[in-house]
Amino acid sequence: MGLLARSAGFVRYAVEGELPENFWDFAAQRIADHAFRDIDDSFEERSVGWVSVAGMFDHDFSQAPYAVGDYLVLALRVDERKVPAAIVKKFCLKEEERLKKLRQVPKLGRAQRVEIKENIQLMLLKKALPAPAVYDICWNLAEGTILFFSANQKAQETFEEFFRKTFDLGVIMQVPYLTAEHLLAVDARPALAELAPTVFV
Repeated sequence: MGLLARSAGFVRYAVEGELPENFWDFAAQRIADHAFRDIDDSFEERSVGWVSVAGMFDHDFSQAPYAVGDYLVLALRVDERKVPAAIVKKFCLKEEERLKKLRQVPKLGRAQRVEIKENIQLMLLKKALPAPAVYDICWNLAEGTILFFSANQKAQETFEEFFRKTFDLGVIMQVPYLTAEHLLAVDARPALAELAPTVFV
């Protein structure tokens, strides 16, 4: 569930680094440069890019702006073509058997098997439709924090890498300890170091 859903799960990140001057001009250029590009009519395996939270086809943000007060609100769209390994193996074995009978040989060489696998993977990828996934983000510019609306580890890794690529800024996931450190006043933070686990049994 995303930002606009009635209920949602998210993880919190802290942004590392200083925002550049004229941030909104910088952000507009970077978001445009890294907006989602469709791969439905190509044979690319993967496409990652920004779209608006209003819809996954809104890559030019005509339906909803990404600038909302002191917040930057985006959605990360990831389209991937996947062919299950078992299907690749099945068609490879089928083609190997066909060639062995055709050439009347008991076994194919390694180079031939590699070539068959590459050809089969390409053939199956051309037939596969890219499956889309969309993950909302809400960046609080004043506090330097981001809410990423997915608990999926692979999605988080994709977000971390693509955010860095887009804005030249790093992100650190805020586990509860780091969140508490961020929320507490500076003079209260040393008390966190003295915390110890308690057993309630």
